[in-house]
Parts: sequence; structure tokens; C-alpha cells
Amino acid sequence: MTNVDSASALTSLSFPPGFVWGTATSAFQIEGSTEIGGRSLSIWDVFCRQEGRIADGSDGNEACDHYNRYRDDVALIKELGMHAYRFSISWPRIIPDGVGAVNGEGLDFYDRLVDELLTAGIRPLPTLYHWDLPQAMEDRNGWVNRETAEAFADYAAVVVGRLADRVDTWTTLNEPFVVANHGYVTGEHAPGRTSMADGMAASHHLNLAHGLAGQRIRSLAPDARLAIVINFTPMRPATDIKADLVEAHHQNNLENRWYSDPIAGLGYPDDTADFYEWDRSEIRDGDMEVMSQPIDLLGVNFYSRSTVSADKSYKTPIGTPRNTMGWEIHPPSLGGLLRELHERYPFPSYMITENGAPMPDTVRVDGRIEDEDRLNYIREHLVQVHGAIADGVPVEGYLVWSLFDNFEWAWGYGPRFGIVEVDYETQARIPKKSAGWFSGVAQNNGFDYDTAADPTIHWPKKTAEDAAAEDD
Repeated sequence: MTNVDSASALTSLSFPPGFVWGTATSAFQIEGSTEIGGRSLSIWDVFCRQEGRIADGSDGNEACDHYNRYRDDVALIKELGMHAYRFSISWPRIIPDGVGAVNGEGLDFYDRLVDELLTAGIRPLPTLYHWDLPQAMEDRNGWVNRETAEAFADYAAVVVGRLADRVDTWTTLNEPFVVANHGYVTGEHAPGRTSMADGMAASHHLNLAHGLAGQRIRSLAPDARLAIVINFTPMRPATDIKADLVEAHHQNNLENRWYSDPIAGLGYPDDTADFYEWDRSEIRDGDMEVMSQPIDLLGVNFYSRSTVSADKSYKTPIGTPRNTMGWEIHPPSLGGLLRELHERYPFPSYMITENGAPMPDTVRVDGRIEDEDRLNYIREHLVQVHGAIADGVPVEGYLVWSLFDNFEWAWGYGPRFGIVEVDYETQARIPKKSAGWFSGVAQNNGFDYDTAADPTIHWPKKTAEDAAAEDD
């Protein structure tokens, strides 16, 4: 077994033949052109217009202007040597009202993008839903309404019907927990509701949407693979007192098992459903069977772990490595997560579909961001992936988040996740040091890990001033 806690024993890491190296984005975060090409308003367009919702008051109207610059962007992905590119398709571009008439101009855009990728030798990995619900569907009660799941299946059929001849893997949803929880329970994301009941209803309808869309994908593209992308945040209790143990247990079920368990045929965690007082009235006969049809690939999004206290009093200790959004940096949690998933579920394959970090990006040499911290973050997480593979976890690829600095949802344009810098004034793309390093990893299918040459990981630390500011 590889010792994942002692990277000093590793000098060179090689990944399995055919391992997929790539990067990822999403439509609303990079496309811009929100009122061009027949696209309708999404819930995020409306959310951005509400005062105080976005940290810097920004919106996605221009973002990275990818809609107009996609050819140059694909050329850049090729230059970086990426094998695959994960992107999302905008539902309001394809069916502006959510249901009914199809917008051919929207389909044409993704048709051109897929062709451009294939011409460049890059594998397209489309995600059908990355949070940009047509506002027209929200006006009909959004994901709280069962009809949204049915409409999603129809939308999926339209897209797959157009692109199935060139796409080998279809992802239905991205991070359904974030959609349901942040959008309907905490209100920090679009559409901004704050109701546990709405969140529970939305969670079930998202699971149902995955299942219904999966049936359509299997019918229209029987040779394609079916996938879903779920975000996982390993939980640990702050103490061993009962209240903290109970809170951590239920948060773990809600964040880490609420979607993967039903898909694997295990149903919802009943004790957690009771804990959050969900009456399960949304579940109809046959729903669980629809949701649990076999998938071919589970996409794993991982950024951080979480420490849970029942009274919300836990504070991250000063000096803990973290990114600029305050998330703890703890690479061993990814290795542990992959092993746990493989032990618990029958899924045949895994892909790291998002992993990355917003960093300060303040050091510049000869016009380029020298993001050693982001490079180290990626490298340390790849050490964990390599160790999990050595222990038998079937991980087939790693996609760094993100290709570009972009619109980071409620945070606006402040956090920068990209391995490529974007100058939002000029839209210039400037690869950072991490991009060059990761390109080399893809080319060599691995990397040298020399701890003697790089004994210190220079990650941002939480300072006393940061802690004081948070307390205020």
C-alpha cells in the first residue's frame, strides 16, 4: 500500500496508461453573451441583479467571453496538452422557456465547440446542468416542482440527439447538493430561497432528473457512458461529545451520501431524512428505481474537508493551510474519500472532475503569475489520487478546476481558480506557472516528486488578523 501520509517516500509518480488529463469550466462562469444567440435569462442572471447577492456586485454578462472566443480557447487547451475538456451546456441557450421550442442557434454553438475540440484532438466531456436553470422554470417553482425534472429529461434528449455521434460520456448534473442546499435552503446561491422543505423537495427532484435524463441518454446513445458529478466534503466532528458526533453524522449524510446512495440503490439515509423532518411526500412509486439505474462513471469534485460542531462554535486554528476563500487545504482527505467511495459503492470507475484552489496570485515574474501555492495544491492532491489508484481505486482521470479565472458565483470575480489568468479588461489569457507544470504532467503521464528540492509547501496560512476579522 502506498503511504499517502508520508510523501517523502515518493520520488516519481506514473499514472496508468490512458489516464485522462484535462481541465474544466461551466457555461455561466465563462461564456458571457447572456442576451445573445437566443439565450433566455437564467436564475443566475436574475440573482445577479438583486442587490447584495454577489460579493462584488458583478454578473455573468461578459465573464470570459468564451462564447465569442471559443476557437482561441480550444487552441489554448490544445497548446497546454490537455486530453479532455469538461464544459457545461446552458439550458436557457437550448430551450429558452425551459420547455417547448428549441433554439437552434444555441445548439449550433455547442455543435461548433464539440467539432473544434475534436479537430484539436481533445475529448469533449459535456455536463448537461451546471446550475443555470432557465428563469422560466423557476417561475414555475424551479426544482421544487417535479415537472422541472421531467423538463430536464426532455432538454437532455434534445442535446444528446444533436451531439451523441461525437460525445462518448454524458454527465447529467453537477453538484446537486449545492443546487438544492445553497439555492433553496441557505439562499446563498440562485434562486436564493431559504426553506429546508424546498431544499428537500429540490434534492429529490434533482435525483429524479438524473434518472429520467439517464433513461433518455441510454435510449438515444446506447454506446455512450452515463455519469453524474457530485461534490464531496469529508466531515469530522469537532469533538467527541454526542452533539458534535450527531451533527457530523447527519451533515455527512446530507452532503456526501444524499445523492450517491440513491444512485447506488441504497436509498436516502432514513435517519437523516427524519433528522431534517422531511416527510418524503415527493417520492412516488418507481422513483427510486429510476434514480438507481447503473452509471458508468462517478465524477468526484473535491476541494476541502469540514469540521463540524453542533453549536457552530468551531474555528479553524490559526496557521491552518487554506485558500483565499477560507477553505482548509487537506490533501489526505481526497485519498481517504476515494477509498471510502470505492468500498461503499459498486461504481465501475471514477474521475476527479474538479479539484483546484483560489490563491492570492500576487507574485508575477516576466508578466506571468508564479502560483507556486496552486501548483503545490494540485501536486499534493495528485499524490493522493496516485496512492488511491495503487490501492485499487479505479480512477481514470483528473480534471483541474479551472481552466480560467472566472465568475465564481456569489463571490463574483474576486476568487481566482484558474491555471490561466484572465485579464477581465482585455480578455487576454495568460497561462500561470501551474498551467505549465500541469501541461508537463499531462505530457509525461506523471511527475517527479522531489521533497528534498522542495521541502516546504508554501500555502496561505490563516493569521491572527484573519481570525479576528471573522470574529467581527
